[in-house]
Amino acid sequence: MAGSLLLALLALPGCASLPSLEGREESAALRDVAGTPIHDALAAPLAAHPGLSGIYVLRDGEDAFAARIALIDAAARSLDIQYYIWHDDLTGRLMFDAVRRAADRGVRVRLLLDDNNTVGLDPTLAAFDAHANIEVRLFNPFMQRSLRLLAFLTDFARLNRRMHNKSMTADGAATIVGGRNVGDEYFAFGTNIGFVDLDVVAVGPAVVAVVKSFDDYWRCDSAYPVARLLPPATAADVAVLAQRGEAVRGEPRAARYLAKVADTRVMRDLVAQELPFEWAVARLVVDEPSKGLGKAQPGGLLLSNLDAAFGGPAKYELAIVSPYFVPGRRGTRMLRRFAESGVKLKILTNALESTDVAAVHSGYAKRRRDLLKSGAELYELRRDASAAAAAAVVPGPKLASGRRARPKRSADTVAGAGGSGSGGSGSRSGSSASSLHAKTIAVDAERIYIGSFNVDPRSAVHNTELGLVIDSASMAGALSLLFLKEIPQAAYQVRLDGHRKLEWIELRPDGSVIRHHDEPGASLGRRIAVTLLGLL
Repeated sequence: MAGSLLLALLALPGCASLPSLEGREESAALRDVAGTPIHDALAAPLAAHPGLSGIYVLRDGEDAFAARIALIDAAARSLDIQYYIWHDDLTGRLMFDAVRRAADRGVRVRLLLDDNNTVGLDPTLAAFDAHANIEVRLFNPFMQRSLRLLAFLTDFARLNRRMHNKSMTADGAATIVGGRNVGDEYFAFGTNIGFVDLDVVAVGPAVVAVVKSFDDYWRCDSAYPVARLLPPATAADVAVLAQRGEAVRGEPRAARYLAKVADTRVMRDLVAQELPFEWAVARLVVDEPSKGLGKAQPGGLLLSNLDAAFGGPAKYELAIVSPYFVPGRRGTRMLRRFAESGVKLKILTNALESTDVAAVHSGYAKRRRDLLKSGAELYELRRDASAAAAAAVVPGPKLASGRRARPKRSADTVAGAGGSGSGGSGSRSGSSASSLHAKTIAVDAERIYIGSFNVDPRSAVHNTELGLVIDSASMAGALSLLFLKEIPQAAYQVRLDGHRKLEWIELRPDGSVIRHHDEPGASLGRRIAVTLLGLL
């Protein structure tokens, strides 16, 4: 009986062989960007800062969406887009429509998505690929499109490796990289949970490096054209894309959201060609795409290149912001050595009540005591942190004068609910639950990393990752300063009490202090589950 069941499972399409890549049509980034609106707008500031990249931080979700839409709408020749997640929710559909309209006006679009989160998107992706100016590829795809879990039975080693990179480049002249995927929870739409996230607009030499990396991934052995994976779409299917776009733009909640996006500071500055860039040396750190098949050499891994990009290990201070912080045994020993040698070690991650992946928290929780014993400062973002307070735990953009941009009012600060957003009005409220999703590391208040890399074994060993190390004392120093005021106001500080037991210190707006002796905001059952998962 068991043998018959196994044979039946092995016969399912989920176990079918991947299509051949022989004869796959190849393409490369369009190098001649002169004469495009984006290139022309950037020509003067780039000439004034030779060898440097212009960096603009996108802290607010609406600003992050505005920057993407602005670049898509301004693109004249090419869009190269690479994401781990692209939800079919309101902001996801709005971005799909903006990309489709760009292709309609003649822009060449290359869209590379990791296939782990494309459930339900097959008709849209097939229709996109049928457009004359759009090609779609999927990274480490599932041959079984509906019962994907079955594919893990025979192809776990490959399917366990995902492309976690996030980048969007317009006309080879400007790019956006960082921690955000595409979806309502990343772009401040909805009301359930808000991801505190971080990415940057980059121009100059950094874009050249991102473009090369995209080409490497586009041509790698893990990138499969959807035409070889999905049933072909018809001309009618392509027409439906335009109809869906018109429909979503006509929804009242979309109109309200787009009106807010149009009024963001980043949109106004982009339109006026006055975006106040930070000019600095920026180095791309990225895993080579062969990591997706477990074939990357040590020298081709982001983690092995991160130290060199930082100019060596930290000497005075190491500040880490990571939503899924799991240093492991080796990582904990390394961090303890830093702290014990006098390096100020400051860490912000999610509290159990605010994490969206409790299993990850279990891998982190058992390392807290060792880190605290070494002198590390450890903070965990509160789920009930106000929108303004939560958004302020990551460094934000600067005004042209060099002053820190003011956070928006609480109703307009932190990203909102995931899913389809069908229950939201398109605006966030101060009562939205907060969850950290930004990934950034600062060394000695001189250099800062912003990208997709979580300080955890999955990012280090299995997933591919991408980010920028920026030589900027103002940006790195801003992250360091956040640990003095903003982070303690929005997070629990985890300490060892007089009996060497964990306690969570909560600072309330009225100045009072609450001490928690168990994981705050988490039920007994959830705490027990995390403990058991930690043992495993």
